[in-house]
Amino acid sequence: MKRLGMVGADYRELPHPVSTNALVRMRLNALVVDLAVIGPPAWDYLEQTCSRLPKLAVVVCSGPSSVAQRVRGLRLGADAWLTKPCHPEEVVCVIEAAVRRHRRRELPRLDAGTTVGELTVRPDRHQAYVNGASADLTGREFEILQLLSQSDRVLRREEIYERVWGYALAHGDRSVDVFVRKLRQKLQTASPRWNYIHTHFGVGYRFAPELHDEPEPQATSGERVRPPTGEATRLDEALTC
Repeated sequence: MKRLGMVGADYRELPHPVSTNALVRMRLNALVVDLAVIGPPAWDYLEQTCSRLPKLAVVVCSGPSSVAQRVRGLRLGADAWLTKPCHPEEVVCVIEAAVRRHRRRELPRLDAGTTVGELTVRPDRHQAYVNGASADLTGREFEILQLLSQSDRVLRREEIYERVWGYALAHGDRSVDVFVRKLRQKLQTASPRWNYIHTHFGVGYRFAPELHDEPEPQATSGERVRPPTGEATRLDEALTC
């Protein structure tokens, strides 16, 4: 794979399959897999890698295979399948094309924004606003807000991490909770009368704008709280008797 180095790409050769958590730590853009080298667990490994790392470009480069095998690999999530022997230049081009497709897929659809409660989410500006004032969200905070606001269900922490960070959530990583807490604080400051993000303990988070209940009016010193209309009439009648 010296050709990768010639085009300025950083790469490493792995002598054996590594876990998805290890792949997360490597921060890869693409992975080239030889199913023949992996052996019998190859299909499970391919499926797990593609499902848990949706932003990782996966290219299978293996020996002669049947149509059924190639179709199976592509349906499991592989971006491309190359049959050995193949020219190094072809491998490099296929990897570059797969990475480009993933990057284009990550680009947000720009629109005029969506308003929920007092909050306007503007993908074109990568920001949220309340009455025209910016909520001052960071890039990561906005990505989490946009992901939650586009879903009508509870999103698991693992799913949020995979969709926003692009990698599988490592055991013990509390990044999602930390960023959601910061996001909530900023939304609370910008729109104190509304609650936008709800916690489902042990599961994840759900976006559902709700207006806080208005507090009951409190009588000031010397002021009589007037009862409902019907009761007020009867009370007035009793006082005039």
